[in-house]
Amino acid sequence: MFELLKMPIIITVQVDVTLAILTVLGIGSRLWGLWYPKAVVFDEVYYGQFVSLYVKQMFFIDDSGPPLGHMILALGAYLGGFDGNFAWNRIGAEYTGNVPVWNLRLFPALAGALCISLAYQIIIELKYSHTSALIAAFLIMFENSLITQSQFMLLESILIFFVLLAVLSYLKFYNMQRSSSFSLKWWSWLLLTGIACAFAIGIKYMGLFTYLLLLAIAGAHTWQLIGDTALSNITVLYHVLARVCALLVFPIILYLGFFYLHLTLLYRTGPHDQIMTSMFQANLEGGLARITQGQPLEIAYGSQITLRNAWSKPVPCWLHSHKSMYPIRYDGGRGSSHQQQVTCYPFKDVNNWWIIKDPSKQELVVSNPPRSVRHGDIVQLVHGMTARYLNTHDVAAPMSPHWQEISCYVDYNISMPAQNLWKVEIVNRETENEVWKTILSEVKLLHVNTSAVLKLSGSSLPNWGYCQLEIVGDKSSTVYHQNMAWNVEEHRYGKSEEQKDRELELQTPAQMDVSKNMSFMAKFLELQLKMLMLKNEETEHKYSSSPLEWINMDTNIAYWLHPSTNAQIHLIGNIATWSTATIGIVVYTAIFLWHLLRQRRRIHTIPKDSWEHLVLAGAICIGGWAVNYLPFFLMEKTLFLYHYLPGLTFKILLLPIVLEHLHNYIFRSTISRNTFSAVVLAWISSVYFVYKTFSPLTYGYPALSVSELTALRWKDSWDILIRKQ
Repeated sequence: MFELLKMPIIITVQVDVTLAILTVLGIGSRLWGLWYPKAVVFDEVYYGQFVSLYVKQMFFIDDSGPPLGHMILALGAYLGGFDGNFAWNRIGAEYTGNVPVWNLRLFPALAGALCISLAYQIIIELKYSHTSALIAAFLIMFENSLITQSQFMLLESILIFFVLLAVLSYLKFYNMQRSSSFSLKWWSWLLLTGIACAFAIGIKYMGLFTYLLLLAIAGAHTWQLIGDTALSNITVLYHVLARVCALLVFPIILYLGFFYLHLTLLYRTGPHDQIMTSMFQANLEGGLARITQGQPLEIAYGSQITLRNAWSKPVPCWLHSHKSMYPIRYDGGRGSSHQQQVTCYPFKDVNNWWIIKDPSKQELVVSNPPRSVRHGDIVQLVHGMTARYLNTHDVAAPMSPHWQEISCYVDYNISMPAQNLWKVEIVNRETENEVWKTILSEVKLLHVNTSAVLKLSGSSLPNWGYCQLEIVGDKSSTVYHQNMAWNVEEHRYGKSEEQKDRELELQTPAQMDVSKNMSFMAKFLELQLKMLMLKNEETEHKYSSSPLEWINMDTNIAYWLHPSTNAQIHLIGNIATWSTATIGIVVYTAIFLWHLLRQRRRIHTIPKDSWEHLVLAGAICIGGWAVNYLPFFLMEKTLFLYHYLPGLTFKILLLPIVLEHLHNYIFRSTISRNTFSAVVLAWISSVYFVYKTFSPLTYGYPALSVSELTALRWKDSWDILIRKQ
């Protein structure tokens, strides 16, 4: 033992000096001047609101993407001690002293810096030279648009980082396939691929397309592996299961984990509660949870309730009535019932209260013990404030004449008797004798006389209906829709026949903790569905653009303008890189087709390994560009130049690969290679020249004169802001 202790302990560490230098330079280039400007820059006004809500732990919903990106930004705010108090109401607003500007922008900047190192390593893993890898790193480092996007509280640089990390991890895993299968490193890179893919999707839904691309490439490689007869059947099975677990199961678990953390952090009521169902709201601290605490669980005859429509479109609303009548005639001359109006009202109001009545009894109180209402029971709904019964006749609805009008019955002593019996059908029942429950049950109310279903049409009534939402009876629908479903949100047991006392009564025979009745998966599914279905109105923006304008950078975005000088920040790319990268795709396509045709003719002009490397590089780079660009042509949303940055990154990675192939296999003579190298060197110099020329618009300093700004307008379509002094 003592002899062993005398032996020296040796630790060998290998350091890639080039990679280390690139990492340091990248961090320096992205973190330099991160505090400037100390004002809200472009979409910081949007993301900052969510950061404040995270800090205050107030619930919100953002339809633009999953919550991970917001949580990363909020982590920076938390580390900086931000208290969440800032009015994110306009671009250019000066940050107050309590806002840790550097911390808020830290993680996007770090992600942008590490993209340089990732680009270098990806080219190496694609089996191209260190020179090509350095060119790729150089192009990413001095790409003005990537610098701008990474220096502020925005998400694109974080998305690009995880996308590139996923690509690099998969390439490292793939390159270890033959020599180190099932080793610790092999497993590490495979799992990291799944983790990075999950994080990319968790940042923005656009990450899904790169994930699908990697799944397709992994599927092709797995298919080749299955055909390898040197491997036993059990080994092949292990390979397939490993990929399924790491690339499919693990990302799904992580994605669910992001939402679990999101919902755990945001436990307080917030600005978007009303979008969610009553049951979801009851899980939040404050708001509806405070109102519903201690409510009776089971609906009984005599219960006083408010009914919320489950559809919540165009806005959340409650079944409502008031003393106003429908006009004698609607627009167009159609006659109405001239009964009391019934609407769906998007605000809490005393006129939202209804009483559940047993048709065979006159009492409007809850008996002792209470008689619960069950699935299939026939009830009457009495409006609490006017004591009139919910009713419908075979009269066309005001805005939707193909459906029936819903009213509260007024006896005009004419030949139109009341038809006010409704059958309760619990949609989400587990048994046929299930009790109607507060918040938990979704019910359909089926009119006994006409078989019409009470539902929200979504149309707004004219001024005579106070622009409230139309309620109709649909007797033709055979398909269930959420606009037919209602749930009891507020509930009291009534014990007095006196109308003035009804809204004041509350008896609590049973306590109900709704939070125990809604699982995480139920919350996740509801939130995810709302995020996918919730659509902000498409609006025109001064700097919105179409995907066709992105290819050659025919547009730009002004991010910030100094309040008194011409200092300004623009999202504007390095045009030398953008233009050449577009040419690179065309050249690669021509090279690929040329070699493909020659191989078809049994003419092999390049080694097999080089051909395989070229194909994989094209699948990664052109595939990455395509999946991050082409989907935007199908999207109905306001688009901006920054949406192109993930696709641009892949396009840039392709450039050094094309240059190396041209140098090695197209220009074969010494003179042509030297000439080509000189041209490439001149082009690299032009990239740096363009970077330096536009750096005042990238970093926001120094402020330029009117003539200097005018000179930077290289394209007529660019909008350079000029304050005449």
